[in-house]
Amino acid sequence: MTFELPLLDCIPEMVSSSPPKTKDWINKIHAGDSREVLRSLPPGIIDLSFWSPPYFVGKNYEAHLTFQDWQDLLSGVIKEHARVMKDGAFMVINISDILCFVDHDMPRYMANNVRNKKVAITRNDILKVKKESPHANRHELAKILGCSEQTIQRRLEHNNVRGGKNTAATKVFSVAGLLQQWAESVGLYLYDRRIWHKDPCWANSRWHSNSYRAVDEFEYLYIFWKPGIVEVDRNRLRKNEWAEWGSRGVWNIRSVQRNGRHECEFPEMLAERVIRLLSDPGDIVIDPFVGSGTTTATAKKLKRKYIGIDRLKEYTKLAEIRTNKIAD
Repeated sequence: MTFELPLLDCIPEMVSSSPPKTKDWINKIHAGDSREVLRSLPPGIIDLSFWSPPYFVGKNYEAHLTFQDWQDLLSGVIKEHARVMKDGAFMVINISDILCFVDHDMPRYMANNVRNKKVAITRNDILKVKKESPHANRHELAKILGCSEQTIQRRLEHNNVRGGKNTAATKVFSVAGLLQQWAESVGLYLYDRRIWHKDPCWANSRWHSNSYRAVDEFEYLYIFWKPGIVEVDRNRLRKNEWAEWGSRGVWNIRSVQRNGRHECEFPEMLAERVIRLLSDPGDIVIDPFVGSGTTTATAKKLKRKYIGIDRLKEYTKLAEIRTNKIAD
């Protein structure tokens, strides 16, 4: 599989020569492709963008995307931010740092899990019998050893005749470099990175303990900056908050324990920290993948203005209901 990064143009022009006024967009949830909706926003209005896009890990709401579709979506959304953000504003992307997906070009080997075999017969046992009966086929070796022909094939070839590595292997691919390249191509620069350390999310974990791959318990916040003056105001947080998380690179926040509203809902505390750290009351906060409305509801609670966007109307309605429950 090859990975071709989409070529990005310079900062896009407005779709219309008479764009809508800012007031027509704020404190609303909009349905549609995030790229198209962002193109219709007035320029230079966003103080903070915080979003968690599809991770390309097989969730239902992203099942329609190919890897190239996914790249086009994220790079396109980043591209539109260069125009709608204010100078000095931040765009914060919450995402897992690795993707994992089927790659038909990867070599196929079955892992030799030496402590987790249901049949005690080893490769050496088979080779010994094979030496004594050099013309025996897999079925005959299985009969001699009292096991299945599948066990013979697994031990000798590290493969599986009834599945396993007859299917394509899983590829792991890092995300950070893609985001940085797409952002810098439109004039946005990586300013900082925070690690969200969550509890091991068993229901959402891509792997368990049958390999050396780790259980998924980290996500990352990549903070991109649009060149301009940044006002640093330590009064946004209390003194103990600056010490505990404001100036710390690792945020320990429990993940959402039940994803009843959305498959990939992040906790309100995560949104609250980002919004309080990087914006002021009255600022406009946008989430172009609003999902269940965590960002918009939290922004409203913290006295920020908000804009939410989602492709699926069921989520825009959900986000709208959730956000409207927050008192003005």
